[in-house]
Amino acid sequence: MALDLLPIINNPMPRPSIKPPENATKKVHIVTLGCQMNVLDTETMFGLLAREGYAPTDDPAEADLILYNTCSVRENPERKVYGQVGLLKRLKEENPNLIIGICGCMPQSKVERQKIWDQLPHVDLVFGTMNIHRLPELLHQVQETGQRVMEVWDEHGDIVEGLPVMREDKLKAYVTIIYGCDYRCSFCIVPQTRGRQRSRRAGYIIAEVEQLAAEGYKEITLLGQTVDAYGKDLGDGTSLASLLWRLNEIPGIERLRFTTSHPRDITDELIVAMRDADKVCEWLHLPVQSGNNRILKLMGRRYTREQYLALVEKLRSHIPDLTLTTDIIVGFPGETDEEFEDTVSLVEEVQFDGAFTFIYSPRPGTGAPNLPDPIPEEVKRERLQRLIEVQNAITAKRNKALVGTLQEVLVEGKSEKDPSRLTGRTRGNKIVVFHGGDELIGQVVPVRITEARTWTLVGDVEVPAVSRTA
Repeated sequence: MALDLLPIINNPMPRPSIKPPENATKKVHIVTLGCQMNVLDTETMFGLLAREGYAPTDDPAEADLILYNTCSVRENPERKVYGQVGLLKRLKEENPNLIIGICGCMPQSKVERQKIWDQLPHVDLVFGTMNIHRLPELLHQVQETGQRVMEVWDEHGDIVEGLPVMREDKLKAYVTIIYGCDYRCSFCIVPQTRGRQRSRRAGYIIAEVEQLAAEGYKEITLLGQTVDAYGKDLGDGTSLASLLWRLNEIPGIERLRFTTSHPRDITDELIVAMRDADKVCEWLHLPVQSGNNRILKLMGRRYTREQYLALVEKLRSHIPDLTLTTDIIVGFPGETDEEFEDTVSLVEEVQFDGAFTFIYSPRPGTGAPNLPDPIPEEVKRERLQRLIEVQNAITAKRNKALVGTLQEVLVEGKSEKDPSRLTGRTRGNKIVVFHGGDELIGQVVPVRITEARTWTLVGDVEVPAVSRTA
C-alpha cells in the first residue's frame, strides 16, 4: 500500500485530552441516548465544559447543569426524553440556578425543537449536532441574560477541528472520520440530523490517533454514519482503506475497528485492508435492513438481496474468521408475511454473529411514512420476537463453535456481573470473561474458550499468561 497517497497537512491540530478540573465548583450531568457518535459528542461536551470549570457528576440532584444528548432514529428515545426531562421540573423549582439543556439529534427537527420549546418551559438551552462547539458561548448567554436560548444550525459549516475531549474509557477511543450521510434511505432521519457527508482530512485523524497512542490507548474505533464512504467527498484519492493502512503503522495502537458501513461502499481495496492490515480487526457491522428486494427498494437501500449475499460470500472468502453483525427492521410499511419470511431466510443463510433488530418507527420528514399499508403494531411485535428467537439461536451456535479455540483478548477490566473475573473482547468483538490478576488489565492475552453463552464467552488465560504487551 502506497502510504504517500494520503495528503499531508502541515501541523494538524490534535484534540486536547481534558481531565476533570481540580477543585471544580460546578458540576454537569449528561444523559446520552443513541449511537457511538452521540457518545463521542458527549465526551466532547465534557471536554468543552471542563474548560469552563465543570466536573462530571452521576447525580442530577447535585448538578448545576443537566444536558440530554438525544437520539431521533426511533420514536421511543424521543418519548423517553420528554418523560425524563419533564421530571426535572422539580429539581429546577428546588434550585432556580440549575440550567437544563436538550441537544443532539432531536433539536435538528423543526417540529421537535418547537415541541421542546413549548412543552418543556423549564428547559433553558436547546442546540443541535452541528453547533456543539458553540456550547460554552450558548451557556454564557443563558447565564448572563437569564433567558432561554435556542440555536440550531440546519446547514453544516466547516468541520471544527481541535475540540477538547474528556474520554470515559482509558483503553478504547472513538474517532469520528466522517459526518453526515448522502444516502436517502426512506426510513432514516440521519441526513436531517447530521447533514450531508463531510470527511475529515486524513492528517487530522492521523494526528488524533497518534496522540491517543501516546496517551496509552490500545483500540480505536473509527466512526461515521456511513464510515466506509470516507474520503469520497474529498476528491483527493483518500479512502477508508488508505486511512486504515496509515493508522496500522502507528506504534502503540493494537486494534482498529470501524462502524457503521453501507454495503454499497465496501470495496475490494477495503476488503484487502481488512484481511492484510494486522491491526484491523476481523469484525464488520453491515446493516442489511431487509431480506426482500421489494422492501429494500422501498427503503432506498440501493442493493438487492442477491448483491448483499454475494458481498458476504466475498468477505468470508477473504476473511474466513470474520465476525459479521447487522441491523434489521421489521414491519416496514406494506411488508407482507412472505416478505418478512425472506428476511428470516436471509438471516438463516448468512448466519450473522449478532443483529440489532427494530420495529419500524415512522420518522417525520422521511419518505416511508407516506407509504400505504402500515403494519399493525401487534404484527410488528410478533415478527420482531420471531426474528430475535431465530438470531439468538444462530448467535449461540456461532459462539459454541468457538469453544476450544484460542482467542486474543484485550483485557478491559473487572466484569461488572462477576468482579472476581476479568472481562475483555476478542478481535471479533465478542465479550469474554475469565480469571486473572489486575496486572493483565490493558494487555492482550491469549484466552482458551471453555464455555459459550448466548452473549458472552468464558475462558482461561493460556500459559504463558501474556502473549504480548499491549
